[in-house]
Amino acid sequence: MRLTTQDYERIAEAIRRAEATTNAEIVCVLARRSSDYAYVPPLWAAFIALVSPWPLTLFTHLAAREIYAAQIAIFVISALIVSSGSMRFLLTPRIVKREAASRAAIEQFFSRGVASTKGRTGVLIFVSCAERYARIIADEALAAKIANEEWGRALDALLADMREERVADGFIAAIEECARLLAQHAPPGASNDELPDKIYVI
Repeated sequence: MRLTTQDYERIAEAIRRAEATTNAEIVCVLARRSSDYAYVPPLWAAFIALVSPWPLTLFTHLAAREIYAAQIAIFVISALIVSSGSMRFLLTPRIVKREAASRAAIEQFFSRGVASTKGRTGVLIFVSCAERYARIIADEALAAKIANEEWGRALDALLADMREERVADGFIAAIEECARLLAQHAPPGASNDELPDKIYVI
């Protein structure tokens, strides 16, 4: 899922329009993948290598030393096979991928300064494409006023367009829905624009 120069501009303009109606700060992040899952190949390889002595013992006449050597070879070969990007991702449990995406969202919330606005009114709209994960994180001043369920419409709008691979449209729809909520609970104030009006692609 790629964004064109026009997409970047459209999203930035949507953020500017939204922030004109609220004292909140909106930051968007699009991650191609939340983790490289580098730890997955050795785990799978270790599991396969640990299991391999059983069939070797039952169906062959190999000596213990030969089985041990075969076990090492099986570990190395399995690790190499699972190390390919697509295989590694495929063999990563869904719950692990979801946790990685959730952790990445929280990291972006802090690293992009969303948690450092003066009024604690930052909002992060985060999408991780590979994991098919989307999340909206609001800072404490907003979280105290807006229940998680109320962000659901923004997420639904975002995910509906993402499923059709209309990434920019999804972000814009989410930004507009967030603006509607934020205008009610964090009306415009005297604070300046504290964060860049842009989408980060990582």
